[in-house]
Amino acid sequence: MSKRLSALALLSLFLLSFLASCSTLAEPPTPTPTPPPTLTPLPTYTSVPAPTATATRVPAISRAAYSLNVLMDYDAHTLSVDQGIVYPNHTGGPLTGLVLAVVPNLWAGCFTLTSLSVDGTPVTSYTLIGQRLELTLPAPLDPEKMAGISIQYTLALPFAEQEDPSVSRPRIFGYTRAQSNLTNWYPFVVPFINGNWVLHDPWYYGEHLVYDAVDYEVNLKFTNINAPVVASSGAAQPNGDATRYTLMAGRAFVFSMSREFKVATQQVGDVLVSSYFFPSYDGGGQASLLTTVQSMQIYAQRFGPYPHKSLSVVMGDFNDGMEYSALYYLSRDFYNLYDNTLQNYLVFVAAHETAHQWWFEQVANDQALQPWLDEALATYSERLYYEGISPDIVPWWWSYRIDFYNPQGFVDIPVYEGQGFRPYTNAVYFRGAHFLEDLRARVGDEVFFAFLQDYYQQEQGRFSTPEDFFRILRAHTSTDISDLIRQYFQNVY
Repeated sequence: MSKRLSALALLSLFLLSFLASCSTLAEPPTPTPTPPPTLTPLPTYTSVPAPTATATRVPAISRAAYSLNVLMDYDAHTLSVDQGIVYPNHTGGPLTGLVLAVVPNLWAGCFTLTSLSVDGTPVTSYTLIGQRLELTLPAPLDPEKMAGISIQYTLALPFAEQEDPSVSRPRIFGYTRAQSNLTNWYPFVVPFINGNWVLHDPWYYGEHLVYDAVDYEVNLKFTNINAPVVASSGAAQPNGDATRYTLMAGRAFVFSMSREFKVATQQVGDVLVSSYFFPSYDGGGQASLLTTVQSMQIYAQRFGPYPHKSLSVVMGDFNDGMEYSALYYLSRDFYNLYDNTLQNYLVFVAAHETAHQWWFEQVANDQALQPWLDEALATYSERLYYEGISPDIVPWWWSYRIDFYNPQGFVDIPVYEGQGFRPYTNAVYFRGAHFLEDLRARVGDEVFFAFLQDYYQQEQGRFSTPEDFFRILRAHTSTDISDLIRQYFQNVY
């Protein structure tokens, strides 16, 4: 681990030495913004001589490395960011350009690009329209070589408490009176799959982004004397007057911060599990911590080991739950409704979002076109949680969580065909859970769980497809499931 981090740090410094120098979709109304203050230059965090740039590109690393130096004024809701990306070309062919997702650009006045270069050469040929940044490389990038992208920009976070009636899901990115959330906040190179850059259009519910697994090093410094409590996707360590956060092979690095956060922690092996919650919610804060710990232990046995060194559950100042790398959110409403039992939304949604560390974080999929591959498995994992903790609650879970809405529809619909939030979740989440239950009953527990473990192992770090799912399943059983596929799926696999 230490050798890998050192290499990442050197690559980051190599990139940054070249520098001369917003899960929602519609743009909500915001209060008249105060002009952001002039930010001081970013500090230098590590004193290491930068190597001289050469024209020869070196062999590619196994996955991309992202380094971000962030200076934030928490009270003004502004950030100044120096970002470097070491991008390896594993596409199998030469690349003349790249496509990056810049989600904050969906909000007017949020994202301001100040500098963009590749391998030390300023990029003048690019377009930034909505969330899509397309740039032309100064020279073609050959297969198994890598390019260094340097980006400087500022963010003026949008006010996130304003509800937008055109959007089914509350927005997470931005700030509220109690909390700031940096989700999908930095530009990232989108996956190149089957000859195409994968960046889908935003939608009113569900997720539309697809992420490569990359290595992160993020240095965060506040201009404020009274800095907030910070929850993050990465393990933290002091770095002068900043804090360095590192995450290996993560999909989406996020921060959540508040001066009001209380924190409860528990060590599970070499993993630090932390629960961040607001005052007067101690019961829910402790329950979310316990559920997360229990879920991790059950899923590690059922699927495979948890991959990171930390996992944070964060009480959101909004009505939604959402997963990211080594961090997930739970809605404030779930804490309000918590009744000190296992039979409530706080518990089963915590089990669901924890499961996304396996089904999304490790085994990725196209969340817009094939969302069932992570959402159905995460929903069924709730059943496995109750089965492991208190089996007598499982019938209640089926009745209250799954069958209350009389779910209908095909499991394998894209988000764009969901016909609304409730029909979409009924089909993908709840019918998906019924498919997995019927599949388990058909093939038996031994085959079912051997398949899940093999599926996790084979697809870990990759993008899984329905074809992968059923190919690995059929390697474990010759049992005929064609009737189940016809019953639950609109496509034949």
